[in-house]
Parts: sequence; structure tokens; C-alpha cells
Amino acid sequence: MPHIHELYDFAVSIFVVYKDKVLLVHHPRYQKWLNVGGHVELDEDPEQTIYREVAEETGLKVRLLTDKPAYEDSTVKALPTPNYMDSHEANAPHRHIGLVYFCVAENNNAQLSDEHLDMRWLSDADLDAPEYHLSESLKFYAREALKLANKH
Repeated sequence: MPHIHELYDFAVSIFVVYKDKVLLVHHPRYQKWLNVGGHVELDEDPEQTIYREVAEETGLKVRLLTDKPAYEDSTVKALPTPNYMDSHEANAPHRHIGLVYFCVAENNNAQLSDEHLDMRWLSDADLDAPEYHLSESLKFYAREALKLANKH
């Protein structure tokens, strides 16, 4: 989806874990390894974006590793709390407000979409491999997702 606003758009950053590995995709526009994710579109909320992006980019079904308020109110939809939030560059000077979510996949049968060049399940040790050139923020989030998934 193209940018909605000139300076900032909301986007979800999703770290998918399966059995001590995190899924990364090789993004053709940025020519680097990234997590799954994308823009929150005008007709959806962040929770809908999470499931849409994971399905579009991987074909996986996932379970979120975060809290969601438990109440019933016909006028309010409770949304899952991001595990983290950040602001990051996306085609400068444009930036994304990143809603970072961790989740666990039902299986590791991810299907490569036409949005990416490659995908890999990486272990904690793989995150430091020089061939991936991962940013410190991506490694931080990936490791936090792995830790949280191991607790569940």
C-alpha cells in the first residue's frame, strides 16, 4: 500500500516464532532482511493488519503473544497491546510508527509470497551471521520474541 500521510504512517512489525526460530523475509525494495509487516490500511485496525499481513506474506496462522483487555462493550473493540513501539525511517523523510508484535506460528510451513525474494527461519545465533546484515533493532526485537515464545 502506498503511504497515506506525508511524514508518518502506522505500520505493524510482526516477529513470527516457531520452535526457537524467528521468520525473516528478504525485502526487494530495501534489499535487506526484515520481519513480516506492513501498513495499517485506512479500513482496518492494527489487529486486522497483523493477521492480513502474516497471511499475505507467509500463509501462516499465528497466535499473538501479547495482552488484550478482557471486557465486553458493544461500543468498544479492545485491541492487542504492542509488545513494543518505535518510529523508523521508510523512504526518508517518511517514517513509520511501528507497532511491534510477537506471535507464534502453528507450523513452519511458510510460503514465500511475491512480495519478497526469500524467507528464512533463523535461530538466535543466526541473527548475528554477517550475511544477513541485520540492524541492532531487528536483532533486539527478534531475540525478545524468541524469549517470550519460549515462556509460552
